[in-house]
Formats: sequence, C-alpha cells, structure tokens
Amino acid sequence: MNTEKFFLEPSNSTHRQYEALRAYFVDRTPQKKIAGRFGYTLNSFRVLCCRFKKSSGKQFFVEPSKGPLKKVDKEEELRGKIISLRKRNLSIYDISSTLKADGKSLTPPAISTILKEEGFAKLPRRGDEERIESAVPEKAAVANVNELDLTPRTFNTKFGGLFLFLPMLAKIPFDAMIRDAGLPGSGMIPASHAVRSILALKLFGNARHTHVMSNVFDQGLAVFAGLNVIPKSSFLAQYSCRVNPESYPILMRSWFDAVKGLGYAHGKSFDLDFHTIPSYGEDPLLQKHYLSRRSRSQKGILAFVANDTKNRAFCYVNADLRKENQNDEILRFIEFWREKSGKLPEELVFDSTFTTYQHLNKLNAMGINFITLRRRGSTELDRINAIPTSAWRRIELENVTREYRTPRIIDEKICLNGYDGSLRQFSIKDLGHEEPTVMITNYLRKSPATIIQRYARRMLIENNIADAVDFFHMDALSSTVALKVNFDLTATILASTLFRIFAAQIGNGHETAKFSRIFRNFIDATARVEITKREVIVGFQKRAHNPMLFNAGYDTLRTPIPWLGNKRLKFLLGR
Repeated sequence: MNTEKFFLEPSNSTHRQYEALRAYFVDRTPQKKIAGRFGYTLNSFRVLCCRFKKSSGKQFFVEPSKGPLKKVDKEEELRGKIISLRKRNLSIYDISSTLKADGKSLTPPAISTILKEEGFAKLPRRGDEERIESAVPEKAAVANVNELDLTPRTFNTKFGGLFLFLPMLAKIPFDAMIRDAGLPGSGMIPASHAVRSILALKLFGNARHTHVMSNVFDQGLAVFAGLNVIPKSSFLAQYSCRVNPESYPILMRSWFDAVKGLGYAHGKSFDLDFHTIPSYGEDPLLQKHYLSRRSRSQKGILAFVANDTKNRAFCYVNADLRKENQNDEILRFIEFWREKSGKLPEELVFDSTFTTYQHLNKLNAMGINFITLRRRGSTELDRINAIPTSAWRRIELENVTREYRTPRIIDEKICLNGYDGSLRQFSIKDLGHEEPTVMITNYLRKSPATIIQRYARRMLIENNIADAVDFFHMDALSSTVALKVNFDLTATILASTLFRIFAAQIGNGHETAKFSRIFRNFIDATARVEITKREVIVGFQKRAHNPMLFNAGYDTLRTPIPWLGNKRLKFLLGR
C-alpha cells in the first residue's frame, strides 16, 4: 500500500473533504492550491470551509457506507399486497384507493401493469352489488307523474316562495293552454308538468336550467311542478328542441286571455325595442347585431320585445329575426295584437332605427299613433343649429324625475320620403346632450310637453329589459339555436307576468319594483310543507314582509290545485 498516495489521493468524498480542510486549517495551504489538488472549484471549496466552520461541533465527517445504498423497489414491496387484493376481486381503482388508505400511493395504470405481469386478466363488468362500498353521487328518481307521492308527509324546501304563485296558476286553465298550444309531453312528464318545471326555475331566477341538478332532491320544487322529482338537465335542455315554432304565438295569445281573470288588464300603449342576445360560439349562420351593453356589434340573436306600458310586463317577443326583415317585425306585432285582442294598439313608442318611413305611413293609415326619434344626419343638424335662438321656445316637463326639465324646442311640420302627408317634428335642446334631439310623431295636436314626457317614459322599457336580462338571465342561454331562445323568452314572458300580477296584489310600491326586489322580499323563502289528506300546508318562518302577505289575503286562501289531487293550498305566515 502506498501510504503517501492514500493521503494525497482520497478514494471517497468524505476522506477528500477531510484532507482538503486539514491542509487549509492546519497546514495553512492557500485555498486556490488546495482546490486544484483535490478537484474542487475555488468557490465550492470556500463553501465547504464555510459549512465546516458553522458545524458547531456537530459530527461533520461521516464514514460512507460500504458499497451503494440499497434501494427498495416500490412495486416489488407492494406486489404481494396488490396480488392479494386482486384475489378479492377488487378493480385497479379499488386497489389504488385501498393502498392510499394504507398510506401507500400507486396509480391505477401502475397497478394494471403489475397485474398484467403476474398473469391476471381484466375483470368482467360488475354489478353495483359486487362493488365495494364507497362515497358516490346519489341518484335521484326518474321524473314520473304517476309516482307523485301525495300521502300525508312533511318536508322542508328552500323553494317555499314558489308556492305563492300556485293560486294564480290554479285559477287559469294552464293545462288546457299548454295542450292547445301543441307543446310536447309524454306519459311520464306531461306537457303542462314540463312547462311548470321550467317556469319554476325561471321564477326562482336560476341562471341556467342545468343548475337544477343541485336541487333535484328538493321535494318542494317537484311538488310545485306536480311530479315526484324535477326533470333532470338533459330533459330540460332538449325539451325546447321539440317545440314547434308555431306554438309560441298560440301560447302567448291564450296566456294573456287567461290572466285577465287574475286582474291583469291590457294597456293601449306599448314600448317596442330590439335586444341582442350575444353568442360566443362559432355558428356561421348568426349575424352581427349591435350590443348596447358593450357598445359594439357582435354575433348574436336579435329579439323583438314589446312592453305593455301600463303593466310594465312583456307581452310579445320574437327571436326569429334577421337583419333583412327586422323592419317588418312591427307589422307582425300589430297583427298579433289584433288577433289576440280584436283591436289595434292605440300608441307605439320606439327608437329611431326601429323601422322605415314607409312602415310609419302604414301605421298612420291604420290609425295607430306613434312617437319615435329621427335619425340625425349632418344636413338636418346643420339646419337645426342654424335656427336663431329667438325661435326656440322653452317648455317645462312635469312628472319627470330628471335634471333637465326645462328644454327648448322647435315645433314644426315636415314631409318625409315614403310618408303621405305631414309629420310633426320636435327639435329639442337642453336635454343633457351635445346635439339636439329630433323627435317625430303623427300626434298633430297634443302638447309638446305631453309627447316628450311620454317618450321619456319609454326609457322604462330599457330599464325593464335590463332588469329581465339580469334576473331571468336572458343573456345566459345554453345554446344559440333560435328555437331555444324563443322558448326561453316565452318562459320569461310567463314568469314576468306572474311577478307583475303578484306585485300588484301585494301593493305598497311593489307594482314598479324590480324583479330582484320582489324575489328578495317574498319569493326567496324557505318553508315547511305538510301534505295532509285534504290540504297542502305551506308554513313560512317569521319574515319582515309577511304582514304584506296578510294584507293581500294569502292567509285566507284555500285554493284547490288540480295537479296535486285538488288538495287545497293553505299558507301559514309566521308573525
């Protein structure tokens, strides 16, 4: 053995560290020279010296074990356990879960490889009774009207407020309306029960019908519809695809005829508007329409909306519009209203880009009054701005809650291409806009203040649309298919009408309240429902707005519900 070589050429890392540090701290050899002799870089040797100084008397040099460290093969250690579990007829996923519970992790593919090496074949498909017990999603029953349980029982529901709409639905021939409109149904889920299921979700403000899956076990939602359980999202998503487009106007006509008995009286004046329902898909058939909320054009579906000014409720919608025929939709609405009510609307109020001057001439010939804005071209604006200040007349607007209530106007008669006769035009300044507002109408004798105030009320439809978009989620559709949009908008009409009738019964300022406020005060309420031999008793907890329900007479109602075995609905209102 060459003893000198043993110290100068260490055979392992620990011995090399010892000789290098001894040369530096005992022999005072320069660091650079030591690093070159023992194969260190200068920086790494400096780090080694620093670590040695900070060892604080701890054992720094540990004799390395002889030979390489013995590695434990994870798969070999678990192989016997895996084989024994497979002999108990466990799948690779069951084996993985069992090993994980024992603190040993191995993926199902790795387990499959081991079993394949050991000659095990794949397990045949097993029944539920052969599987090991584990936490899995519970399955709800299949919706079936024949399995509706009306035997005496009690349950809690978070949809208690929905039962406040049942007396209204029970007083109208709802089932007959749905049947006459030709909506599809089956022996398990009749058409009226399917529509009531979707209407319940609309009334409760659910963003999408697919969200019903989180509430399929709520018995209150199912009892409202008259089923043993609410239909699942797959049924609700496909249902609208089965509806014939011709069913929508039939349903709307019969709906508004039926709700007259609930105190819903039609108005004679209507606000009209277009609303773009945006699409974020790649459907090549969709056109781009102006989206006011984003101040840009975007692919989407253009919907025509008519709002009854008196009741602040939607009375007509249509989403089967293309750019090439959107100007004609006002004539289709007039025809729809004539068929439904037997007479023409008396007054229509709409925006400047809504229709053409030729259609305005047709409205005038039918005796329909209209108020609309005129498109402000540069030539017309130059003419208006050239009118001397002395020619402008200041008027005062009444019953208008706005800052600018004393505008200046120019009242004149004009003629337009495509319109027979003369129209009345108001040029209006001091309304808070940089450019004058130009309004035209076929009212030739009404005072300017009355006409301007009436158009100012048209802003209510924009607020009403925004309220419906927010609460009924008109922009949160699951598909861009126009048929589905029409179905969703029709359900919105039914739901918004019920809200307005309910608000009129409650009173106390709720007639003009937003849907969200009505929902928060009354509909969003848990309840305890007791089904007896002759009654369905809905008990509410003590709430601040319950006295209004007392004043509306809800505590005295005993309305029989046809789809609940004609059991009488009774409310217990906590005081």
